[in-house]
Amino acid sequence: MFHVVPDVDRMKRDLAALVAINTENPPGREREAAELIAALLGEAGFDLSFSEYQTGRTNVKAVLKNGAGPCFAFNTHIDVVPAGEGWSTDPFTLVERDGRLYGRGACDAKGPLVAMLEAMRLLAAHRAEWSGTLMGVFVADEEVASEGAKFYVNDSPPAIDFAVIGEPTSNATFSAHKGSLRPLVRVHGVTAHSGTPELGENAIFRAAQLLGMIEEEHQHNVRCRCHPLVGSASLTVTRVHGGHADNVLPGSCDLLLDRRMVPGEDETQVKQDIDALLALAQERFGVRAEILRYQPTTGGATETDSRERIVQAGLAACRAHGQPEPGPFGFQGGCDLVHFRSLGTQGIVIGPGSLAVAHKPDEFVPVDEFIAASAIYCDIALAMLPAENAA
Repeated sequence: MFHVVPDVDRMKRDLAALVAINTENPPGREREAAELIAALLGEAGFDLSFSEYQTGRTNVKAVLKNGAGPCFAFNTHIDVVPAGEGWSTDPFTLVERDGRLYGRGACDAKGPLVAMLEAMRLLAAHRAEWSGTLMGVFVADEEVASEGAKFYVNDSPPAIDFAVIGEPTSNATFSAHKGSLRPLVRVHGVTAHSGTPELGENAIFRAAQLLGMIEEEHQHNVRCRCHPLVGSASLTVTRVHGGHADNVLPGSCDLLLDRRMVPGEDETQVKQDIDALLALAQERFGVRAEILRYQPTTGGATETDSRERIVQAGLAACRAHGQPEPGPFGFQGGCDLVHFRSLGTQGIVIGPGSLAVAHKPDEFVPVDEFIAASAIYCDIALAMLPAENAA
């Protein structure tokens, strides 16, 4: 195995260039950043292609075929959350201070992306060390609804045997994550003058009865569904909207539910459980409620068995490059791993930086983790793409 020596100055330049391209989602506008990624990998000999699911919402795919063997892919997302207020410096100008690189996307996920680019260029420069197909699949829109990854997997892509997803994990190996469903529920009432409420039916009062049942369902049923890596499933309410005038009894009240699923739960069954809860509310209290729609989310829950080679390779690489607690762990939220798992891909999630600073002002990635991540990614790819004369 060749000795991995990342080009630190190049990595910092690339991260600065990507952070400077505003890919806040919404609206995304990932095309310019995708073109920069393609230019960087094109110089290393990768075949590049773009795909768009909407104007400017662009995925970029890089492929390097290097003899017989499996297909290994790096994946992460190009978009970032809105910068918001409260920054000490310009969020789109990378700033190095006290061993950290600050900027929107520094850890979520342009830092992991640049570490992957560096690993791909190092691997391209040492083709005698591995055999198979090396890919980079960098997608739009993960932060809102994973539309980029969904578009990619629905477009009949070639089989990918192994994948590493780049998200901030402090360079530990995550092999599972939760999924989510967000039904928008409308509770119906009957409007009336607020001075004569007995002539109508207050939808907010009815919604309150349903809210109590939702809390009860979470406490006694949903949270009892546990997974050793991601913890408990959950059911809660994140938005409420009801009424249209100060002096009118509300005829409807909308509730946005958030149902977090753990690996092993069936999405169809979860939807049936929610339907059954609404039916029970009508039976018990006369609550008339319906699901208007399911809001877009990143997707379902998934896991890669800890005994799989890709997980073991991730643990070894993370440990070798300075992570004393390499995992495996599980995400409380979701990411694009589930969509690659739907292709039959064995995958893990690893990246520099911490979720504790992602989505916040003064987001940063530690320089040492940023550099180490490129070496971790190289080691995993080499383990999964052994040279033809190896073994």
